Amino acid sequence: MYDNDREQARSVNAMRKLFSVATNESRPDRNMFRNESEKQEAAKRLSDERGRLEALSQRLHGQGKSDSEIKRVTDPMWSFHMQLVEEVESYERLCRGQFSEIQNLHGLGRLLIGLRIARGMSQRELAENLGVHESQVSRDERNEYHGLTVQRAARILDVLGARLTSHVELAETAVD
Repeated sequence: MYDNDREQARSVNAMRKLFSVATNESRPDRNMFRNESEKQEAAKRLSDERGRLEALSQRLHGQGKSDSEIKRVTDPMWSFHMQLVEEVESYERLCRGQFSEIQNLHGLGRLLIGLRIARGMSQRELAENLGVHESQVSRDERNEYHGLTVQRAARILDVLGARLTSHVELAETAVD
């Protein structure tokens, strides 16, 4: 399906790069952009990769490959592409101040990161306002504020000028 092994390797490597940006490969459960430059880099890669994927489809079609063969080859690449598109769109929603709901404080770390992004505040600025070193904020965000205390969350919310409200519902059965 590829003209040669080098072409196939280039395509696979390009998709790995896309995937690593989209998913933060070292931590696949973490796929959130932290700043505008990460988003811009991903947007450029999306544009470049879209062109490569379309060219690959045309080249395969020119080689007489059936639509189903082309789809089989390109679907995984398009899947990675669309995953990255979603991450770019998610970052843009955060910039507009559109946040997802959290339940039982799961996702509070992502919410705090999103609030910083929506405020247009850098990690350095947040750190200065909190009176901590920038590396502390970077580490906290990389770990999505795992183990965050209520007092610290309240301080971060205050610095970000945000108010978190809650709504409590009793579950039908208690968890043991």
